[in-house]
Amino acid sequence: MPGTTAAVVDVSFEVDAGEIFVVMGLSGSGKSTLLRMLNGILPASSGKVYVDDVEITSMTAREIRDLRKRRMSMVFQHFALFPHRTVEQNAAYGLQIQGEPRQVRLERARRALDMVGLSGWEDRLPEQLSGGMQQRVGLARALAADTDVLLMDEAFSALDPLIRREMQDQLLGLQRQLGKTIVFITHDLNEAMRLGDRIAVMRRGRIVQLGTAEAILTDPADEYVAQFVRDVDRARVLTARSVMDKQLHAVRSGASATDVVRAMHDHHVSAVVLVDEAGRPVGAVGERAAEDAVRNGRSGRPVDARPVARVRETATVNELFTSVSGPLPLAVVDADGVLVGVVHQSSLLSALGDVDQAAATAETSAATAEPAGDAVAGWESEDDHA
Repeated sequence: MPGTTAAVVDVSFEVDAGEIFVVMGLSGSGKSTLLRMLNGILPASSGKVYVDDVEITSMTAREIRDLRKRRMSMVFQHFALFPHRTVEQNAAYGLQIQGEPRQVRLERARRALDMVGLSGWEDRLPEQLSGGMQQRVGLARALAADTDVLLMDEAFSALDPLIRREMQDQLLGLQRQLGKTIVFITHDLNEAMRLGDRIAVMRRGRIVQLGTAEAILTDPADEYVAQFVRDVDRARVLTARSVMDKQLHAVRSGASATDVVRAMHDHHVSAVVLVDEAGRPVGAVGERAAEDAVRNGRSGRPVDARPVARVRETATVNELFTSVSGPLPLAVVDADGVLVGVVHQSSLLSALGDVDQAAATAETSAATAEPAGDAVAGWESEDDHA
């Protein structure tokens, strides 16, 4: 329609249960408009929005209000606390709207305040709290309502950097404990990379790339995304999963020196990880130790293993450097401690070189690219104006 500007265009995605799904982009990219469409604050002019199998775009205003009471909570950028209500009363407000009895809502509000570290502050007024504490009250209010979905609109952008980091830590800790489904809006790339299980990058109302932080860093969809990620410290984002050798080259604990040497030769590696019956690493053996055992007449006996450093597959490349030592590989394990890959010192150094090369390539591409129409270097920190 002439004279109108589309705020959100051809956007389609699914958010998995228990996922932190981050939507990021410059001011005016449409991310806050998109969030308000998810809970019916703004109507979708076309298309459909579902929560599980329930279509909210066909709901009446009363049904949408009930949905927001029972299924979705929202945490705002500027706290949205009632100045005349105590911390406890603010935290219990969503439950009051739901019609819960007074004692029930106060108990749940206190429990939520304890989760966010505000026990003992229940009787204070918002003006008596710091900005970070006020945001914790807003988060507690959302948690007390115990909805399936949390929508967070630039929730930490008004906070000082140190407090912002603390709130990110708190959110990640709560997510591990509660497993909520979270849609988190931010203009801060580092925040998106730190929090998001997946990230949708928006530009001019469209999603230009959707994927994990690693996928966006290593394979940006276009020059716009490449400019976005060019200053990210990739070693703090890329994980063991992205640099490990998935061909395990593992040998069962108790294997003879001959079997260990044969495994090394077959796989063209200079060290192997020994695992128990459950697949958990119990040690590592280098080529010299195994061959010495064969030469010294111990070929049929189990070879002596050295301790092996274990790292989770989610450990960052930076963290790997603090664990690697000498020629023996790192054992990369899953949440159950089962071996899923190995990181050799050579592949770690190669990965670091790839990280540096990727940063240099992105910087060169950004410098030589045609203007993209969005001033990436001058983006603002206030709410979207889409």
